[in-house]
Amino acid sequence: MEQTTTYFEMFGPANTPVTFGLVRERLRARGIGTIVLASTTGATARGAMEFFRDDDVRLVVVPHQYDFHRDGNLFPQDLVRDLVGAGHTVHFSTMLFHTDGLYASTAPILMANLLRCFSQGVKVCFECVLMAADGGHLASGESVIAVAGTGRGSDTALVMQAASSQHLERLRVNELICKPLNPLNIEELREQMGR
Repeated sequence: MEQTTTYFEMFGPANTPVTFGLVRERLRARGIGTIVLASTTGATARGAMEFFRDDDVRLVVVPHQYDFHRDGNLFPQDLVRDLVGAGHTVHFSTMLFHTDGLYASTAPILMANLLRCFSQGVKVCFECVLMAADGGHLASGESVIAVAGTGRGSDTALVMQAASSQHLERLRVNELICKPLNPLNIEELREQMGR
């Protein structure tokens, strides 16, 4: 089997339409019906809802959890209503790779940093699929396409088989659709986002 992977030289929202186009191709080729999408402010979720409007696909949108580095949540409640009204799901949940203080372990941070070696988006794809499965929105073994990015927008997409955090060993990455060529570590990402 031969499949193409796209590598982005730069990160940012400009990659989102290309990522969505690549995802659409893979959805159709694989007969996948679910996209798990990371979206912090709702801009990517709104864009995905419009882009995939005519596709037979369900979005499972995973924003930041409440009280993550700020009071409240940046994801707008009117967009939650719009997404749910269009047949999609929005799942607010504990961000699994940010729980080191809760579980008195550095394992979540270690996992996050290891996955960031591939890209920030790869880390977020893993996290969002686990979170969505934990919330009952994905069945164990279900084929999905996970979409995330570096800071803002989308630049990473993986074909995955879902699993919950209770059965992490069942989580699979089947295909790498796209990612940044030269990923940033967390300090570099924070520096870039601060500019």
